[in-house]
Amino acid sequence: MQHLMSPLDLSVEELDKLLTLANDIEQNPQKYAHACEGKKLATCFYEPSTRTRLSFEAAMLNLGGSVLGFSSADSSSASKGESVSDTIRVISCYADICAMRHFKEGAPLVASQKSSIPVINAGDGGHQHPTQTLTDLLTIRSLKGRLDNLTIGLCGDLKFGRTVHSLIHALIRYPHMKFILISPEELRVPSYIREDLLEKNNIAFREVERLEDAMGDLDILYMTRVQRERFFNEDDYVRMKDFYILNRKKMALAKEDMIVMHPLPRVNEISVEVDDDPRAAYFKQAQYGVYVRMALILTLLEVEVC
Repeated sequence: MQHLMSPLDLSVEELDKLLTLANDIEQNPQKYAHACEGKKLATCFYEPSTRTRLSFEAAMLNLGGSVLGFSSADSSSASKGESVSDTIRVISCYADICAMRHFKEGAPLVASQKSSIPVINAGDGGHQHPTQTLTDLLTIRSLKGRLDNLTIGLCGDLKFGRTVHSLIHALIRYPHMKFILISPEELRVPSYIREDLLEKNNIAFREVERLEDAMGDLDILYMTRVQRERFFNEDDYVRMKDFYILNRKKMALAKEDMIVMHPLPRVNEISVEVDDDPRAAYFKQAQYGVYVRMALILTLLEVEVC
């Protein structure tokens, strides 16, 4: 039995097979419409979520399965003090597979060690968000046709953003990837990512402060939020916040085939005037999240569709 705690749990070959399956699901939804009839997905969400929880539920329903679960710790027996280990043992009696989001890092891993059904980490604190990374990889591969020889700009909060950290971990396994890290000094990538991942593996990267200084070189721009509370003082935030708002003027500096991604939710870091630009891929990205979660459910349940 296989679980998914990190995108690195899958080899590059397994990942490619999963993404190919997701692409086939996109092209032939009817072929998979009854693949999980009689199967149940438990969504155990100890903290609120919109996209991740609903896309898991949509994925299972699209496969003909059914869904049960809870959407916050308050609505589960965790509010009475039940442990994650006991919860997953009970859930294993009711469902065939479980997607778990938890505010504590490592909680889904603990659950997987006690579970008799596959467990998917749907986000654990600031640690991992593997299905977001799978979504990002599917988006890039589908829209750019490859997962190698690309220059990707990561913009915003690179210090605390778990989506950014997971994506870097996943992409350095592919050849000829280059990174441009766009952030204020306060929110640069942690040293362990810079030193242990990028430098140690001889990955080409540079760090810049202004979005305009990177736009013309990018194949992909991955935007994240810069939050006011991350700054040491208000003056620095006010001085820098407009550097990280993507608008039509900045888009004019980019290649015609660049794509813009964002894990969502956005606040004001991408102007709504960019939404109509054909290079804006963040809502497509949300749709790809359903396809990749369908593929993951089929893979972990070992369901084959001919």
